[in-house]
Amino acid sequence: MTEKRFQSFSEFYPFYLSEHSDSRCRALHYIGSTLVLVILGYMIATGAWHWFWLLPVIGYGFAWVGHFGFEHNRPATFQYPLYSFAADWVMLKDWVTGQLDSKLASALAKK
Repeated sequence: MTEKRFQSFSEFYPFYLSEHSDSRCRALHYIGSTLVLVILGYMIATGAWHWFWLLPVIGYGFAWVGHFGFEHNRPATFQYPLYSFAADWVMLKDWVTGQLDSKLASALAKK
């Protein structure tokens, strides 16, 4: 049986959300993404570019702890790195703007 290949981000995003049904996993994603923004802001403000290596470690580290510790699934990053990277930020935006619950419910209903 072949695995479905997503042809667009709009096709991928509901799948991505369905892989993030555990609120603790999502919270770890939000923490990691927010820390990435804080560190990036610090780097821009101070010119401390030597901290650049921390960005992927923190961003992916928090997310992967959520997947392996709570979701018990394989992060989408491994198969869809670009879509997954973009979806992390869209999910954060959807959460901040209050749109996540309806999109998540729709994605889980289709699963």
